[in-house]
Amino acid sequence: MQEASKSDAKKIGIAMLSGLVIGLILHKTGYAWLTEYLDPLGTIFVRLLKMMIVPLVFSSIFMAMINLGTPEAMGTMGRRAVIYYFVTTAIAVFFGMIFVNLINPGVGASLGTAGLENLSGSMAEKVVGNKGLYQTILGVLISAIPKNPFEALANATVLQLIIFAILLGWVALYHKQDADPIVKFMGSLEKLSLALTHLILKFAPIGIFVLMLDVMAKSGMTAIISLSKYILTVIVGLSCHALFLMFIASTRLKKSPLYILKGLSAPLLTAFSTSSSAATLPITMTSVEENLGVHKDTAKFVLPLGATVNMDGTALYESVAAIFIAQAYGHDLGIAQQLVIFLTASLAAVGAAAIPGAGLITMSIVLTAVGLPLEGIGLILAVDRLLDMFRTTVNVFGDCVGTIWVDSMDGQIGKHVESGG
Repeated sequence: MQEASKSDAKKIGIAMLSGLVIGLILHKTGYAWLTEYLDPLGTIFVRLLKMMIVPLVFSSIFMAMINLGTPEAMGTMGRRAVIYYFVTTAIAVFFGMIFVNLINPGVGASLGTAGLENLSGSMAEKVVGNKGLYQTILGVLISAIPKNPFEALANATVLQLIIFAILLGWVALYHKQDADPIVKFMGSLEKLSLALTHLILKFAPIGIFVLMLDVMAKSGMTAIISLSKYILTVIVGLSCHALFLMFIASTRLKKSPLYILKGLSAPLLTAFSTSSSAATLPITMTSVEENLGVHKDTAKFVLPLGATVNMDGTALYESVAAIFIAQAYGHDLGIAQQLVIFLTASLAAVGAAAIPGAGLITMSIVLTAVGLPLEGIGLILAVDRLLDMFRTTVNVFGDCVGTIWVDSMDGQIGKHVESGG
């Protein structure tokens, strides 16, 4: 399975590079129009991605709530961990949105306006008008609650779907006997959706090649310049969030940042090289226990939970990418639309861990939430593998800091580690 995953990643990498190079050649030679013959393949790939959004969002978010358990069952440690993870994820998204609006990496990419017709019908667009900031925010929050969940399902109103799935999952936890049939159904739906998503991602090299080819043939070097700014924006955002997490860790542990980095060097370097939180988990557990003095029970509970619901780096990346794509298409997102991105990126992270090709699928979820064209994914995929290394490292660091936060609340942190640092 792992070898197959590596093979798929290699094929996608070759497809991205090929699309980039050939697209630039077509742009330079004036043969960009040739991409029209391949456009149907890209359209099919995008439609397949859209097809999976509703079943994946609904089932994965619902099952994530079921797997979390009730607040009473989680106990004090669980409640503290969940609150920490949700708050820090929201802060990560906020950092990303600040820097993408300051740097404006997508401005000048000139991708045209094709595909923006969905914006007028998006949930965020419906609450925009001659309203003040408070009324706009309130309008988005109210609109996030579905009047008819089946209508939200039919129209793929993503934020409403997430809210409904969270509420339904939460209620199901307290009515286990009555909820048993729907839990089994949702579990089956999630597994089948994941299996179908795996199958669709086999088609990804072709779809990504066509999308990349189209973007580069149309935009040429302007797309490369915008991508460079995009990389800078994501890395700056991730770095600021990492500094924020380091402040929490250093304050709660009462140790210097260098001491903490030394103690976590093994899991952070592993996360950076593998781009996998799950693969890093055993090393992370050992490091926080032996090097930072986190209690064994805390590490065993908080770290696997973090691998499931804590995606700080991924959520930040998604918010930056969505606004970057809007800028590349020449669309200025208003407060309402950016608030929808903020909420969707923060909440979608809960179910992201279970999704194969999580970056690609969850990005589709965020773009759909505000009606942005999924074709824009072709632009950011060129550097996705590189940025995946950085965002996974931040994800793992956030998990580690979570154990420090939870353990320090009981005053147990560092009790069996020699003083120093």
